[in-house]
Amino acid sequence: GHGRAHHHARRGPGTAEDQLSRTVQALKIYSTAVAPEWIDYNRHLRDGYYGLVMSLACDALMDRLGLDASYRAQTGCTLFTLEEHLHFLHEVEQTDQLDVCVRILGADRKRIHAAFDFHTARYADPVATGELMLLHVHQGESTGAAPFPPPVMAAIEALKAATAGITPPGPGSRRLELRSR
Repeated sequence: GHGRAHHHARRGPGTAEDQLSRTVQALKIYSTAVAPEWIDYNRHLRDGYYGLVMSLACDALMDRLGLDASYRAQTGCTLFTLEEHLHFLHEVEQTDQLDVCVRILGADRKRIHAAFDFHTARYADPVATGELMLLHVHQGESTGAAPFPPPVMAAIEALKAATAGITPPGPGSRRLELRSR
C-alpha cells in the first residue's frame, strides 16, 4: 500500500469536512468495502486494488452515462481505457469503506477524461485520486473508435457541467489531457 500516514484529519458535523461529505454524496459513483485479500504485508490496501476499484467506478460511470450492458449489447460499443494515472495520498486499511466520486475533466466526440477521487471516513481529503482517458469503441469485425451517440454525449456534457466548479482535491495528472485533433 502507498500513502502518507502522517495526516489524520477527522470529519465532523458542522465543519468544512461536513460540507465535503455532502459534496462526496452528491458525486459518489461507486462504493465498496475493502476486502481482506486486498490488504498487503504492510496492512494497507495493495496498490493494484486502487486500479480495480477505479475500473469498477468506471463501470458505474458507464451505467450513469447510458453506456450500460443493454447499450453495449445493442450497439457493440464500449469504452476502452487508453491511459490511467493514480496518486496515493493516504493509506487505506481493511476496516475502511471506499467511496469514489467522479469528475469529468474533458470530453470530445469519442473520448472522456475522467477523474476519480477515493474517500474514506477517516480523512477529510481523498486517500487517492486517479484519472482515466477513455475511448468509445465499436467492437466487431473491425474494432475502431466511434463517436458517442447524442444522448450519451448530452449525459457526458451534463456531468461535466455539474462537476466543472469543483476544485481538484489532489494532484492532477502531469500529461493526461485531451488534445484537439
